[in-house]
Amino acid sequence: MSATTERRAGVTASPPARTSVRLPSTLRLGLARTQHEVRLFFRERDAVVFVFAYPVIMLAIFATVFGGQEDVAAPGVTFAQYFLPGMVATGVVLSSFQQLATTIAVERDEGGLKRLRGTPLPASAYFLGKVGQVLVTSLLQTALLLVVAAVVYDVPLPGDVARWVTFAWVWALGTAAGAVCGVAFSSVPRSGRSASAVVTPVVLVLQFVSGVFFAFDDLPSWMQSLASFFPLKWLAQGMRSVFLPDAAAAAEVGGSWQHGATAAVLVAYLVVGLVLGARTFRWTRRDAG
Repeated sequence: MSATTERRAGVTASPPARTSVRLPSTLRLGLARTQHEVRLFFRERDAVVFVFAYPVIMLAIFATVFGGQEDVAAPGVTFAQYFLPGMVATGVVLSSFQQLATTIAVERDEGGLKRLRGTPLPASAYFLGKVGQVLVTSLLQTALLLVVAAVVYDVPLPGDVARWVTFAWVWALGTAAGAVCGVAFSSVPRSGRSASAVVTPVVLVLQFVSGVFFAFDDLPSWMQSLASFFPLKWLAQGMRSVFLPDAAAAAEVGGSWQHGATAAVLVAYLVVGLVLGARTFRWTRRDAG
């Protein structure tokens, strides 16, 4: 029967049935995106070498130059042992804040974010992938640094569970805060080419004022006060509480490890980074309209 005959007979032809395609959950997409981001990261050999080798190279340089110093901050503490927590902290900042702030700016400049925004992938899955990639690479980088410190420079690692629990929450909060702040800061560079020039000096200045390269109590008081406003100081202090004996806490500004203040500052930067990132993140270049 033709369509005309059907209409004359009062029969209305039903439209073809639509097949609905249900996307996987955001968590599943985020995990898949994490795998993709990790593969992309390891394809960029220069970034891999910098992120993984920088803390190890700096530890080697400073431990060699100042290796004769002992009783740093506490009896029996060598310079390599004192320097290790700062390198762990700066490694976290490199693999989270600096790496994301730079790569996202480049992806935006090259149009990758604009194309990605036109796909069905939820924005939340994209950000979960970035954070997941940071967690994976930061964990690998930290593990490599600890192995080198223990094997090459005989730095004693913690032997009790409580210190490793402290290490876990300080590392997790520091990595998460650095990741979301990196996402938020990625909107500051005007182009992908200027991203490194904008991000790298910020990280270098924070390293110097936060007691990463020197004993924190040797820094001027005004520099110590300035560093207390930024998370790297607290991240390094939290790591010192893991790898240094309890007697070294007396050398800290407050005379203790201040775990409560460390957690509060890192959580605050995590929240602030989320809010700023949600409000300022851009999928396209500034000149794209």
